Amino acid sequence: MMIELFLVFIFYQYSKIENEHIRTNLFLEMKNYSLSFDDTRFDIDIVPKGKKNVMYELFEDNQTLYILVPFQDDETDLLKIFYPKSEYMKLLAKTHQKLWIQFLLLSLIAIVISALAAFYTLKPIRNALILLEDFIKDIIHDLNTPVTSILINLKMIEGKSEEIESITQSAKNIAMLHQNLDSYLREIQEDKEEINVKVLVDEQVAFFSPLYDYLQWEVNIQDMYITVDKNAFARILYNLISNACKYNTNTGKISIYMQDDTVLSISNDSYGIKNPHKVFERFYKESERGLGIGLHIVHKLCEALHIKKNIELNGKNVTIRLNLSQVTSK
Repeated sequence: MMIELFLVFIFYQYSKIENEHIRTNLFLEMKNYSLSFDDTRFDIDIVPKGKKNVMYELFEDNQTLYILVPFQDDETDLLKIFYPKSEYMKLLAKTHQKLWIQFLLLSLIAIVISALAAFYTLKPIRNALILLEDFIKDIIHDLNTPVTSILINLKMIEGKSEEIESITQSAKNIAMLHQNLDSYLREIQEDKEEINVKVLVDEQVAFFSPLYDYLQWEVNIQDMYITVDKNAFARILYNLISNACKYNTNTGKISIYMQDDTVLSISNDSYGIKNPHKVFERFYKESERGLGIGLHIVHKLCEALHIKKNIELNGKNVTIRLNLSQVTSK
């Protein structure tokens, strides 16, 4: 009975991931369609621009799934790219049918296994498997988007520089996700060297600003030298700036600046944080996005490098400060 409930839970979670996978694929395909208009599955319409319109996000109404795309130099109208909801429901039904077949087969196997292993205490193993399953599913979910983008753009490459650039950025995203997981799982081995904070900040801004070019970037960093593990500090900057981008508003701003010569501040607009005291906890998430380990990695690395950090809220503006006084080069 317990194994059956466990399978129900796993397949329910897996079903949610598959549903999200379908929606993510549709979103990426619509986004690429806005560049080429080369896909007969999608239709387009021109709609008036409203004050609360959100660009490049997947929406759903009674008849369609759609995204809104701005016209260049047009402040009054938007391009609406949509996909019939009936076709979307067919995709879901096909996926659910496949999952049900897998579920029934695994249920039969589970019954046999439970009969053979009834005399063992399985509770600790079940708990460990649930945690492992959840963690692996989250990893797969986060890796899915850049991988899907690579596959879609490969089909359309045909010498188009935009697709090549998208593939390059997606490959970089995968590499960064891998490095994040590596930072999370490995013990930190410090290899200290003198580095220029400005150089590392500029590198991260150069990476993220093209991906989030709709945000306003304000960077005011002077040369400042610290002695730390370069890879670990770069990972701190990557996660903080990535977080500031992902959870920003559509017309938001990111500010990176120094205070008192030794305090590095990264500030961003947001939609608000419910529990700021929990943001550095392992697996804590305020939305369905992400793994919930990025800021925990920041916490872990800051402790290892002896860098004090704190988070401040001013309305819906979020600022994370890094006190570098203990690692400043003498």
